[in-house]
Amino acid sequence: MPFMKGREPIRRTLNYLNAGKLVLKDKVRIFSVNYNTYGDHHAGARDFVFWNIPQIQFKNPEVQVLTLKNLTPSPFVRCYFEDGRDMLIDIEGRNKDDIIQHLVQVVGKTREQLDAEARLKESKDNPANFGYGCGRHCICEIPGQVRCPGTVPLPEQMRGKFKFAPK
Repeated sequence: MPFMKGREPIRRTLNYLNAGKLVLKDKVRIFSVNYNTYGDHHAGARDFVFWNIPQIQFKNPEVQVLTLKNLTPSPFVRCYFEDGRDMLIDIEGRNKDDIIQHLVQVVGKTREQLDAEARLKESKDNPANFGYGCGRHCICEIPGQVRCPGTVPLPEQMRGKFKFAPK
């Protein structure tokens, strides 16, 4: 499989991407991480970028995610909001688990918000829905629709065999 090549290919699997904990608030438009590729106090930020940025990008498709390397003496996260404000979050000396936990508390949606959005996202009980898991198995069960040809044969004028046959 070509997608299972490279460094830690588990990061590209759908199960791993769906397991992300950070769903950013709706007002966040840009999420940037500044860190260095060297130094002990940047180790947590490097691990965070390597392991958690793909999950954040997957869970927040409308948010621009930036990583800026080797531009700062101390690692930090900056979130830009839609009203022009920004927020700086210091991540110096933290490991990746502490960083993600802090970000969920500060700029992440609460569990109640996520549950409410999941309930709204579910399909409503609509009588027009049909198929597996709905009230009707097939559209032919609705009055006024043509019956399934497997159970009741179609009239000859509706079948191409008789309609387009030479006379």
